[in-house]
Amino acid sequence: MLEIQEKFDTNGYESLTERIGGNNLHITEAIEHGEATGFIAYAYQADSTVVYDYDDKGDLMLCDGLVRSVMFKSVLKGIETMIFDIPDKAKYNNLIKLRFLSGNSNVCENLDSFMNACESCKNKKEAD
Repeated sequence: MLEIQEKFDTNGYESLTERIGGNNLHITEAIEHGEATGFIAYAYQADSTVVYDYDDKGDLMLCDGLVRSVMFKSVLKGIETMIFDIPDKAKYNNLIKLRFLSGNSNVCENLDSFMNACESCKNKKEAD
């Protein structure tokens, strides 16, 4: 069974820590059968969450789960903006497919509204 869990150290992610300076870096991993199958690396700032990298092994649904888990935690902290600062530009394709980003923007705003939009779809579907 797949679980999304925050990792409370950066062991195994030293190259990321070096690249971003390691300040306030958080790692959330996708764990399946005791093995990490993906991750997302991010940091909370005063008014935004910055995503520095993710690895979804090409699985669009895993990308969705990893990003939404960080969005949810950001909303709980009162943060409404997520900035993607990922060096591998190809990784933006999945973020655009999943509508986290649009056009050439690397910013997703109104995270609370974004998270509640899915609830609106569910309620609409139940009403039909």
